[in-house]
Amino acid sequence: MNDEMKYARWRPHPWHGLEVGKNPPDLVSAYIEITPFDLVKYEVDKTTGYLRVDRPQQTSSLPPALYGFIPRTYCGRRVGELASKAEHGDGDPLDICIICERPINRAELTLDVKVIGGMQMIDNGEADDKIIGVLVNDALWQETENIHELPEILLDRIEHYFDTYKQLPGEEKKAWVERKYDRAYAGKVIRAAMDDYLEHFGHDGPEPQS
Repeated sequence: MNDEMKYARWRPHPWHGLEVGKNPPDLVSAYIEITPFDLVKYEVDKTTGYLRVDRPQQTSSLPPALYGFIPRTYCGRRVGELASKAEHGDGDPLDICIICERPINRAELTLDVKVIGGMQMIDNGEADDKIIGVLVNDALWQETENIHELPEILLDRIEHYFDTYKQLPGEEKKAWVERKYDRAYAGKVIRAAMDDYLEHFGHDGPEPQS
């Protein structure tokens, strides 16, 4: 079958059925769960692969960028070992924020992303890293190579969102951004998450549900 005739007979599972990217860890794929316009936190259901409502946001905080995950990654032992204040990885695919010029207000889509850095987040003692990238061929951001090239106010907004989006008045803070890191270190985190995935699920991922 030639390339023009290849297609998925059934919808691939976003986590296990899509490719990690064209040239990881520098160029990766991202599956979008949340847009900057969402007041509800959506999350892929790990069994069906469909988007489900995780929770309505209880504060006025809005995501400052497109937010989703890198397919065929898993935050397990290796990702946890990269975070000195984490007990282990959070057991989810590796999260990613994507910066682009034009507003994208739809979720459940895939993007090609150039990785430029990330933020190490600790959530209830678990490593919950947030990779940061720019949309490939974006008219405004495509020349960005590293996280320090982004405007400081944009990085502050991303960090503030993850520092506070689970925080409710009167409750103890259990999630925070420990530090920001550059493109080279982001590559280490992505490779660790890819290796964690292979160790946890095997080469082809989990068996489909019958």
